[in-house]
Amino acid sequence: MKLLAALALLVGLTTGLRAQDKKSSSTGDCPMMGPDAAMNARGDEGMGFAQAKTTHHFRLAAYGGTIEVSVNDSADTASRDQIRKHLEHIAMRFQKGDFEIPMFVHDKMPDGAAMMKQEKGNITYEYEPTTSGGRVRIQTRNPEALKAVHDFLRFQIREHGTGDALEVARNR
Repeated sequence: MKLLAALALLVGLTTGLRAQDKKSSSTGDCPMMGPDAAMNARGDEGMGFAQAKTTHHFRLAAYGGTIEVSVNDSADTASRDQIRKHLEHIAMRFQKGDFEIPMFVHDKMPDGAAMMKQEKGNITYEYEPTTSGGRVRIQTRNPEALKAVHDFLRFQIREHGTGDALEVARNR
């Protein structure tokens, strides 16, 4: 009787795992990786560098804010160079209202991106290299565009789990 009960339990667990595998493969969320790992894998592909080797920061400012990416290891010049190439490319694409890369990475339209696209003529994106990577400074004087930029940066902070401030920094 105990053997029969154990066998029934094993069959039930196996069936449940198969159902989870089917659900995971259809949604793209691996139960072992989770949604953050899936986003990071898309980030590796879309940005051209390993997310695990870099650190992202999204900073809100009165003028808009910044996207900053740096290498975790200063000797990793290959990742540093890829960051610079990516951010320079992003600045050009965002200026044209093209947010396809963040849509791909996050598997959805980031908050604020639709309005940033609409207000592209009122927003400037300035790339600059840093010692360990690069940054894109996003600036606007238009109130609707500014709200969109802040929404976009807050979305990035939450999605990437950077711990950056969700409020506008007074000294930036």
